[in-house]
Amino acid sequence: MNKAPKLPATTHHRIVTRRWTEQRWLLDNVIRSVGVDWDQPRTISYNAPCGPEANADFAAIRERVKKYADIGPAFEATARRREAKARAAEEAEELVTARQNYFMAAIHYAAAQWPHDENSEQNLALNQRKRECYASFARLADHKVEAAWVPFQGKALPGWWHLPPGYGSGRIPAVVSIPGMDGFKEASVAMYGDRWLSRGVAVLTVEGPGQYESAVLGIPVSMDNWIAAGRAMMEWMRARPEVDAQRIGVVGQSFGSFFATIAAAGEPRFRACAVTAACLEPGFRTIFEEASPTFKRRFMYMAGYADEDAFDEFRRTLTWEGHAGKIRMPYLCVAGEADELSPPEHTERFIRTLTCPKRLVVYQDCRHSVGNVPSTNLGPTPQVLVADWMAALLAGKSFPSERWLVESNGRVVKTPL
Repeated sequence: MNKAPKLPATTHHRIVTRRWTEQRWLLDNVIRSVGVDWDQPRTISYNAPCGPEANADFAAIRERVKKYADIGPAFEATARRREAKARAAEEAEELVTARQNYFMAAIHYAAAQWPHDENSEQNLALNQRKRECYASFARLADHKVEAAWVPFQGKALPGWWHLPPGYGSGRIPAVVSIPGMDGFKEASVAMYGDRWLSRGVAVLTVEGPGQYESAVLGIPVSMDNWIAAGRAMMEWMRARPEVDAQRIGVVGQSFGSFFATIAAAGEPRFRACAVTAACLEPGFRTIFEEASPTFKRRFMYMAGYADEDAFDEFRRTLTWEGHAGKIRMPYLCVAGEADELSPPEHTERFIRTLTCPKRLVVYQDCRHSVGNVPSTNLGPTPQVLVADWMAALLAGKSFPSERWLVESNGRVVKTPL
């Protein structure tokens, strides 16, 4: 499937949860005090793939956002400005400037979608602007980028397919990259200097069931859907003439760590699985009941639930239990010692359950988002560690099963698993 599927009609299923209703005033006060990154470093993660030119964009957004309702308009206004700059640059035949601004516009349009927990006219319009800007970036990019539609249950999972700069011919290793709950495919591959492409690894960055554009297209989260999605992604990859079918890995970030784990359990042909910012609590009570109420609202939209009690029953079905034993490929997990969204004891128990070659890397004093503490600054850089590990596995190398504790001084303490 090469063409984008037709968007569904607008739907308005207002999601109301108890904590959202009771704590909305607290949420606005927290944002006023802490800023738009109150729940996670979203502007940092969105800024990173754009590069330093976007620094001023995100600094201005941090200044502008004083309450939850400010988030969408702040990102949308920035997106429109970047899109206008891109169009002007393309008309002037300044194509490098054009592609850079199209890329940044797409990131901002995607970020503007995040507060919309329904398929409203505005959400669908933002989605369209995002796709058009990213397609324009792809048309002008310094490497091969094309829209990817992974056939799935009569519909299609949306993605983007990237080949390394300078790729000519032959079969090369590849990864499927799965974003987090609040992440999106456009931000998964950096505009320049991407960690996968620079290592000669092709990337399918894809939104699986319930994630961002898949939610827009009416493909919800469920265990069965994610088991099936892993197989669908593998089949799509194996059909690509550029890909070495024996060297395909899967990576996941944050809630994508759970999705990647389930995909790997259901698809034994993945050569390796690597996850970062582990989200592995069976049933996910902590993230949905103790963290920001936005997480639960967002996931209810992703799963297609408007009734909170029904969703609470559904979330209990989300677990690696009964699936972890099916994972046979090497597995890497990178986590924070003080993870506030997924208690570390669940990650430790999951790792003990695995019978495959495995490595758990824990960063001292680090919260859910693995970064911005001494252990990640002085020790192995998490994103680099994952990329090097995966590249080595796809090259046929092996490794011992170990638990690494990266201490605050950067020292790595290794113990057998």
